[in-house]
Amino acid sequence: MRLNPFKLSPAAQKKFLEFSLAESTLEPLLRDLVNIRVSQINGCAFCLDMHVKEATLHGERGLRLHHVAIWRESQLFSARERAALRWAELLTRLGQDGVSDEAYETARTAFSEQELSDLTFAVVAINGWNRLNIALPKTPGSLDALYGLDKAGLN
Repeated sequence: MRLNPFKLSPAAQKKFLEFSLAESTLEPLLRDLVNIRVSQINGCAFCLDMHVKEATLHGERGLRLHHVAIWRESQLFSARERAALRWAELLTRLGQDGVSDEAYETARTAFSEQELSDLTFAVVAINGWNRLNIALPKTPGSLDALYGLDKAGLN
């Protein structure tokens, strides 16, 4: 079993949790979609499991959850949701050229400055959680009762 960074570095864990849970102008279901997509890209089983359950509790439909991985081909997402998913993918898979002006302008047409800032921090946060949970993994579903995710009925 690998070490538990939350027991070993409680101050860092507390600050990172505060950062991750900061108030946001983004609607919860949009954040859920972003968290799910980024966790899919990064291959973080714990976070993917957790955020699918959160989205279910927030009222997301099952078919849309299945379509997050194929959002480009799916007709189930709004233009705003597509813009958020595209931005999340761009920031998660940063290439050596960074984010193009065209990609930034596309995001800016879908989001206010405040919303795009909040979205960017949300993507940074879930990428951080993914990296923690991949390097020092927890079993998917192991904290469901603690987080209230058992109420999603997806055991």
